[in-house]
Amino acid sequence: MSAPGFWDKPETAQEVGRKRARVEKRIASGEEILNKDSELDVLLELQREGEPVDAEIDEVMGQLEAEITAIEMTMKLSGEHDERDVILAIHPGAGGTESQDWAEMLLRMYLRYAERKGWATEIVDYQAGEEAGLKSATVMVRGDYAYGYMKSEHGVHRLVRISPFDAAKRRHTSFASVYVYPDIDEEIEIEINDKDLRVDTYRSSGAGGQHVNVTDSAVRITHLPTGIVVTCQNERSQHKNRDVAMKLLRSKLYQLEVEKRQEDQEKLEGEKKDIAFGSQIRSYVMQPYQMIKDLRTGYEVGDVQRVMDGDLDGFVEAYLAAGARKTAD
Repeated sequence: MSAPGFWDKPETAQEVGRKRARVEKRIASGEEILNKDSELDVLLELQREGEPVDAEIDEVMGQLEAEITAIEMTMKLSGEHDERDVILAIHPGAGGTESQDWAEMLLRMYLRYAERKGWATEIVDYQAGEEAGLKSATVMVRGDYAYGYMKSEHGVHRLVRISPFDAAKRRHTSFASVYVYPDIDEEIEIEINDKDLRVDTYRSSGAGGQHVNVTDSAVRITHLPTGIVVTCQNERSQHKNRDVAMKLLRSKLYQLEVEKRQEDQEKLEGEKKDIAFGSQIRSYVMQPYQMIKDLRTGYEVGDVQRVMDGDLDGFVEAYLAAGARKTAD
């Protein structure tokens, strides 16, 4: 970072700065564990001498366990892009208002999860539903290992509940799709020809100040060969909206290529996926009983509200642990 000209490229410099911060955080975590270990030795010696320090020992043990668990989680995040920021896209399934409301609930859950992690979030596109909920939403999430943690959410999420939009109070099943992409940097080359793009501009819409700045500069880019569509309406400048939309497109095209390679490799190896790309991954039951169950790992939680308020750590840990076991096998 002290090299001449280092700050001439702000984006590259910023990424290096973030890598340095991650390394410093790991070193600090290691030092904290050593300090707690020394503190525990002292407390155990006092306990042997008859001092009433059981409560202090329990407290230090709890802190040590939390620190070690956090480091073990980070060690499981060894994927190529796990340390990167993440792009999250949410779309309701068929079902009209009920599914759109479910998509809005998922958006709130992920924003709360990011808040718990201390990550920054930016809603770059939000299309409101006619009566309630949303038609689509795209969120940039910035934080250490954001993609590594949130990649577990990629897939279809199923909700079972008594619909608040049904006067007969019948039970409804709704679906929403969550797409998770790493925010790839400029060093990864993704070839995009201008002739393959259709760029449209329009007046932004949505929930006003709650989600977006209402401007005349919203941008929609369609990648004609793949049919991928990305939009951005968060910035007041059309130029900035286009830049963000191109970033979204690059990440989606990169993820598409990664998935193609994975499918080709699995065909060569004669493997069959347990859960196909984009298939149902988790079931959220609110009536007649309360249970959220991940269908890939078998992990389940009975406190639905706690999960909807952003407590996803159990599901994420189970997913990463399953991935680590699969890699070891």
